[in-house]
Amino acid sequence: MSHDRQSLAGRARVRSRAVVGALFLALTVSGCATRQNPDPLESWNRKVFAFNDGLDRRVVRPVAQAYKAVTPEFFRIGVSNFVGNFKDMLSTTNLFLQGRFADGTMGVMRVGVNTTFGLAGLLDVATPMRLYRQDEDFGQTLGSWGVAPGAYIVWPFFGSSTLRDSFAMPADMYFSPTTVMHNAASENRVRVLNVVNLRSNYLDASNLMLDVALDPYAFVRDAYLQRRQSLVYNGDPPEEDDEEVPPAEDPSRE
Repeated sequence: MSHDRQSLAGRARVRSRAVVGALFLALTVSGCATRQNPDPLESWNRKVFAFNDGLDRRVVRPVAQAYKAVTPEFFRIGVSNFVGNFKDMLSTTNLFLQGRFADGTMGVMRVGVNTTFGLAGLLDVATPMRLYRQDEDFGQTLGSWGVAPGAYIVWPFFGSSTLRDSFAMPADMYFSPTTVMHNAASENRVRVLNVVNLRSNYLDASNLMLDVALDPYAFVRDAYLQRRQSLVYNGDPPEEDDEEVPPAEDPSRE
């Protein structure tokens, strides 16, 4: 009997791996973005975007509005600074991976100052010292190594991404306050607090987007892709080459 159970469990694991592999292959094959088809996963993306937008309207945004109304500003700033200190660790690591050693050294100094004198990052004492924050993630590092972004893709809960940035997600998620938590309950509380606090910081921006965007999905997609390209190239993205035009035929060759 135990042998049968083990056999069933083994087949279930094989099937789950097969499903994950098939999904990966489908995304990879269909995720080749071109100028003629810059959003090959648009059908999937729009459905997930609608799901995320509905979740935001019904749950996340109302909670963020209530949180902002009852929470003192200094507390919200402290949460942002604390989370930002972990992001600075991520940025510093990626700066070194990109070969930007001077910027990486400045990042080490920023993290050290805020962790030591800023109460583990609750206070940002590094910025007044001109140790400025540099937002770098592993997706940008892959881009600096020449990895193409691939197709735009929207993930449930996580939102906008590309195939390249999706592969970078696990590395980026490692640098978060949850890494210092000792149990799942504490990790979940920190995650919820981080999401709500972050969403409260962008309430006005999201309201403006809803007011001006005729197609919110296309607006978010284009803004995300343009911003990511700018970040990968440090604000100086290359100009796109004009499409090749077939040379005119030489009449003398007829």
